[in-house]
Amino acid sequence: MNGLYDEFRVALHSVWTRRWLVLAVAWGICILGWLAVASIPNRYDSRARLLVDVNQILPDDAGGGPSSQQLDQIRETLTSARNLEKVAATTGLIGADAGERDKAGAVAMLQNSIKVVPQQQNIFEITSSVAVSSMSDADNAKLASAVLDSLITVFRDDQLRGGRMDAREGLKFLDAQIADRERALREIEARRATFEAQNIGLIPGGTGSPAQRVDAARAELGQIDSQLVSAQAQLAAANGQLASTPATIAGGGGGGVGGGVARQQLAGAQSELASMHARGLTDAHPDVIALKSQIASLKAQADREGNGGGGGGGMQNPAYASLAAMRAERQATVSALNARKSQLMGDIAKITSQQIQNPGIAAEYDRINGEYTALKAQYDKLLGQREQVRLRGDVQTETDAIKVELLDPPSKPTSPAAPNRPLFLTLVLVAGLGGGVAAAFGLAQVRTSYATAAKLERASGLPVIGSITEVVTPDRHVERRKRLVWLAGGTGALVGLYALLLVAEFVQRGMVA
Repeated sequence: MNGLYDEFRVALHSVWTRRWLVLAVAWGICILGWLAVASIPNRYDSRARLLVDVNQILPDDAGGGPSSQQLDQIRETLTSARNLEKVAATTGLIGADAGERDKAGAVAMLQNSIKVVPQQQNIFEITSSVAVSSMSDADNAKLASAVLDSLITVFRDDQLRGGRMDAREGLKFLDAQIADRERALREIEARRATFEAQNIGLIPGGTGSPAQRVDAARAELGQIDSQLVSAQAQLAAANGQLASTPATIAGGGGGGVGGGVARQQLAGAQSELASMHARGLTDAHPDVIALKSQIASLKAQADREGNGGGGGGGMQNPAYASLAAMRAERQATVSALNARKSQLMGDIAKITSQQIQNPGIAAEYDRINGEYTALKAQYDKLLGQREQVRLRGDVQTETDAIKVELLDPPSKPTSPAAPNRPLFLTLVLVAGLGGGVAAAFGLAQVRTSYATAAKLERASGLPVIGSITEVVTPDRHVERRKRLVWLAGGTGALVGLYALLLVAEFVQRGMVA
């Protein structure tokens, strides 16, 4: 412990013997450091908070509330080069006759000094930091607040005009796209009509491509097969009931009544057939085929009833007549279903044969139909988008698409945000004093000397008999006192200059406030 204390005393003595060097180095470091601190311009910050509300009178498909894409667009619009150029012209950073280089420099400076930070979903904090070295502190403080005022005003005006201009530009673009699609649709329709006329015998009629018509025919054929099975089962049941039911019943001569019923049904069926022919239905029509089958059945029934009606004196069985009529109706249904099935199978065979014989024509027709369907879908979608844009344009004309509400107006800075000049001045003073002490201590280490006899004995390895203290004469003592006064004066001047710089800094801040 005593060794450390001795070393400390030796180091302190070596520094004290070079105290003028300490003072000189401290003055040099402090002067240079304080000049560097003084050259740093004061930076003044102004802050404002905005509430940006997107009008949702016509909500998007994604749901209500502004989307993140819209909020990102708002942040980019706030600090766009066009807006910042207007701000620079409004605040006087550039003149009316400024060149492109000056404008680009002012815009770059504002882009670096303006920061937009989202606090919540639609609340933004805007900060402007101004530190122009060619301007006074008061002017920098006023400029920081003026930049935010101008930025908010420009943003409001730009949103008011830009929303309506965007709607008009959107309508113009959509109209051009719709016209192009409409022209393309007409060309494809003309091409399809020409293709159908040139291949009228190879392309079956009906809507859709041949493959689609084959699929529809097969689906209908499946339904008809199930209906035919059911109709045949019902016809078999009717035949069984009719076979077990007597045609006549014992009683008075009423055979003419039964024959009259069959002939009445036959006459009605023939009348209906004549009506179908009068309407233009051909013999190949399924309803005509079914009715003809029913007429043939009724003729056979009328003949049987006529032959057996005059012999036995029996009376026509009403149940038999009812079952015969039901069987005839079910026979007609089965015949109609068979005719429709044959027609569908013929259509499928015809289309399949055409596709096999002319595969290129079918493929080309399918391609033309596919192009038409795709263009028609695009055309309908563009029409819907145009109507939506038109409605949004009307809304923006009547109301503000984006409402900007100023929650906190731009603050008026009264003190610089940076640099912390009092702290820097203090650090420079401490660095100066520390540098002086370090220089004196380093010089002592370079110039070898021995402050104590023990240190000399350790360094030389020889015994030291004794040491002689310094004898200070009165004149020497007076001279030392004068030097101490001069040292104290130099140190006090350094501290006084530091205090004067602090006072000047606070006075300057008070002048800005």
